Amino acid sequence: MNEIDYKEINDFSKGNILAHMLRLAGPMTLAQLVNVLYNIVDRIYIGMLPENATLAMTGLGICLPICTIAIAFANLIGMGGAPLFSIQRGAGNDDEAESILGNSFVLLIIFGILLSIVGFIVKKPMLYLLGASDATFGYANSYISIYLIGTIFVTLSLGLNSFINAQGFAKMGMMTVAIGAVVNIILDPILIFGANMGVEGAALATIISQMIASIWTLKFLFGKRTIVKIKRSKLKLKMKRIMGIMGLGLSGFTMSITNSAVQMVCNANLQTYGGDIYIGAMTVINSIREIVMMPIQGITGSAQPIISFNYGAKRNDRVKLAIKYMAIALLVFTAVAWVTMLVFTKQFIMIFNRDLELIRVGVPAMNIYFFGFFMMAFQFIGQSTFTALGKSKQAVFFSILRKGIIVIPLIYILPQVGFGVNGIFLAEPISNFIGGIACFSTMYYIVYKRL
Repeated sequence: MNEIDYKEINDFSKGNILAHMLRLAGPMTLAQLVNVLYNIVDRIYIGMLPENATLAMTGLGICLPICTIAIAFANLIGMGGAPLFSIQRGAGNDDEAESILGNSFVLLIIFGILLSIVGFIVKKPMLYLLGASDATFGYANSYISIYLIGTIFVTLSLGLNSFINAQGFAKMGMMTVAIGAVVNIILDPILIFGANMGVEGAALATIISQMIASIWTLKFLFGKRTIVKIKRSKLKLKMKRIMGIMGLGLSGFTMSITNSAVQMVCNANLQTYGGDIYIGAMTVINSIREIVMMPIQGITGSAQPIISFNYGAKRNDRVKLAIKYMAIALLVFTAVAWVTMLVFTKQFIMIFNRDLELIRVGVPAMNIYFFGFFMMAFQFIGQSTFTALGKSKQAVFFSILRKGIIVIPLIYILPQVGFGVNGIFLAEPISNFIGGIACFSTMYYIVYKRL
């Protein structure tokens, strides 16, 4: 199929909105499924170690906030550049779209290198700050020391994949994630058990798979199949363009950074009020959360390029319809997910670890943490709409509101007013109700009704 055919197929201002979303959502959701396997398979295998499995898995859990920071910088550029890229394509300005892609590519390289350097400088005090004990520090240090070497591959593969999806190549975007994930799943048992490398093997498998995924991504975006490609002539950074990318990307960046900050605060307080076993339980809960977030990211990922493209093409009727379909899908899924987790709590936990003590503390903790999970849908409806329409101030504000202004203070307050360690888990559902209502209401009245 030639380039003109691809442009026609991926012109979101024409054809059925729901059909476009379904065409993109399937591969994107599968990509998220594979991406979840990518992220949690290490924890599953580490949980099977014959000795000290719970301590080793807790060590990996302590590293999660640092890994999340790398994802945050990939989101800063990918989730900032891709909507602007789609808006320019919708307006028929492919030259500026190429420049946005080229500048994003350079920024992802710069941030990937800087994160590795800074990470090695601060890793020891950072791990103890994140809740490491003398028993878990060795596992955490072994994992993160190898992971930091491959940070540039994380930023490139995750950040640039947004531009593949933004052009309507959802299947190719899925393949980008799938290739890395399959390699990771194959290498994990070989390196963890076969080579007897333990947590170091898990980290090495991760960076090798991310490297292969980033090579695949670059091959496609430099190649002939893509509509808009990376060109050397478009790599020169321009401050106004950088500020536009990073300004809009602050929403996704803030979500990831505040998630990282919440993980840090959680681990530190869990160490104070509960000890290593509760950090292990939170590691499992975060892993389960990644599983249930998979379809949410597939739904919002399929809607955003359609919303952005039609906004650039001044087709507000189609923008509103895409928002409506996204909202219905998110609400239905999150309600079903909540009920499922409530019924099968123990079974979900046992995917990662069968330590009886961890299951004992994990079941009530998980039920508290996911209470009213459907309220998360309202946060994502508003957040995704603001981002897709280029409304960076609102997107950033509501990212900070839920995690930074509500969750983090509650994590400190609730354990001290009678809730104990359970108060740390309770902070999440409270923020879902307050933040979700505030974000959706603002989006509805200042954006949706005015379109």
